[in-house]
Amino acid sequence: MAKLRLKSQWFKADAPRSSEETAGAMAFIVWRVAHNALAQMRGARFDIDIGEPYFGFMREWLVFLVQVLDRMAHDSMPAAERVAFTTALVRRVADHLAENEERLLGAPAPGEESRQGRFIDLVNQLAPHYAEFGHDADGPDFAFMRYLGHRIEALMPEKDRHWVVDQVVAIEAPEAVQMLQRSLQGLRSNEPRAPRRGVLSGD
Repeated sequence: MAKLRLKSQWFKADAPRSSEETAGAMAFIVWRVAHNALAQMRGARFDIDIGEPYFGFMREWLVFLVQVLDRMAHDSMPAAERVAFTTALVRRVADHLAENEERLLGAPAPGEESRQGRFIDLVNQLAPHYAEFGHDADGPDFAFMRYLGHRIEALMPEKDRHWVVDQVVAIEAPEAVQMLQRSLQGLRSNEPRAPRRGVLSGD
C-alpha cells in the first residue's frame, strides 16, 4: 500500500498562527490518519463494513488521536494555548466526522443527537480513561495503545478479534502517532517552506 503523504507546513511559514488555526489543520490530518489506519486494516483482511462499523471504528481512532495530540500539546504549549488547541481540535474533528457520516448515511433522524455532539460526548467519556496511561517524547505507552486495541476489538466480528489488538498496538497505532508527531512539528515550525522540486526562484 502506498505511504500516506501529509501536508504539514503552512504556505507562509513565517506568519503567526493561532492555536485554533493549528487545530483546524491538525483536525484534517487526524481524519486522514484515522482513515489510513482503517484502509491498512482492511488491507490486512480485517472486516470493517461500510455503515455503522466503519464509523464506530473511525470514532475510536479519532478519540485516540485527539488524546495523543492533547498530550503533545501538554508537553509543548502553555496551559491556555493547550486548552484552546484541544477544544478547537475536538470541534473540527467532530465536524469532519459528521460531514462524512451525512454523506454516507444521510441526515440524522429528527430529534436524534447531533453527530458532532455524539463524538464530543465520546471524547469526554474516554478522556479520563486515557488520562490514566503514560505518554512521553516517544509517544503513548503500551497501555495507552492497548486500550485503543481493546476498544477496536469490541467492534470487530468474532473471526478478527484474536488478532486485532496486536495489529493495533504493534503496527497501526505507532505509525499513526509518528504521523501526528511529524505533522504537529511541521505546523508549529517557523522554518521556511522548502521550494518545490523543479521550481526556481529569482529575478
